[in-house]
Amino acid sequence: MKALKANELRDKSVPELEELVKAERASLYRARRDLVFRQTTDIASLKTRRHNIARLLTLITEKKRGGES
Repeated sequence: MKALKANELRDKSVPELEELVKAERASLYRARRDLVFRQTTDIASLKTRRHNIARLLTLITEKKRGGES
């Protein structure tokens, strides 16, 4: 799982970003489930997914406010 780049995501619209958030949350859920059932030991990917979700939500908020800051 690689980190999403904010400057690449700025070109996307709000609905596209919301779909990415939904996909990342589903991916995070599956990763947590796999960790519980000991199908994976990759803890670092959980952190990357959480950061990606935060990054996406920040961009959505910026776009909804009108691109301030």
